[in-house]
Amino acid sequence: MTTTTFIGAGKIAQAIMGGYLNSLQSATSEQHQSSMDQIIASDPVAEQLAQLPAQITTMADNKNAIVKADVVVLCVKPNMMEEICLPLKNQAKDKLFISVAAGITTKSLAHWLGDSTSIIRCMPNTPALVQQGMTGLFANSRVSESQKTIAEAILQSVGLTEWFEKEDALDAVTAISGSGPAYYFLVMEAMQNAAIALGLSTEVSRKLVLQTALGAAQMASESELDTEQLRTNVTSPGGTTAAALEQLIEAGLPDSFDKAIIAAFKRSKELSDE
Repeated sequence: MTTTTFIGAGKIAQAIMGGYLNSLQSATSEQHQSSMDQIIASDPVAEQLAQLPAQITTMADNKNAIVKADVVVLCVKPNMMEEICLPLKNQAKDKLFISVAAGITTKSLAHWLGDSTSIIRCMPNTPALVQQGMTGLFANSRVSESQKTIAEAILQSVGLTEWFEKEDALDAVTAISGSGPAYYFLVMEAMQNAAIALGLSTEVSRKLVLQTALGAAQMASESELDTEQLRTNVTSPGGTTAAALEQLIEAGLPDSFDKAIIAAFKRSKELSDE
């Protein structure tokens, strides 16, 4: 049995705990539920803990919550990480720590938890809330293969994962998938507003845009063709799609995305340096 403690029970933590709990229950027969891996959650806010499934043990004290833990998932805000980690230093030996805090490096975490601590830094995104997340992971040299497998089991319960050899790559991951949902939300917002301006109702505009976005993502995910070819396939010469794309390209949309993602990348690096 593996015991996993989540420190912090906010929305992302709740999503990961829920997904992980579901995966554990699916893999364990009803006759053996008592031998299922244990999940513990620690948070000083009682209202957060009250929202968790009954199968998750809840506590208000971090030190007590990690006593028997094999894995500790740090789901607190970056500016709280040092304050949370330092009191746990004496208990960190032989435990795997997984951090989901943006901009907090494994070097900083090792400084607060101890140089011999096994640490995985990851960058999930908000679609984890609906089990469609994308998470980039980096492990320090102390992490074993079995610990990597445990981390995958936890994070893959809410989406896909990808390992990176260099920690700096997580800045690019942050700029693409970490911040990425907001880029798509902006595009969807603009399309909905345009549909309303053309006389469609708000409800219909939303339905058209969201289903189109969902369908396009599904097509791209399942197709062997790259996105450029998929775009070409739906763009008839002289047609409506060609007219729209011409306007978007002339307005500098591709260049704007380049600049936006570079800005997010630079800001991620700044946060890591800070």
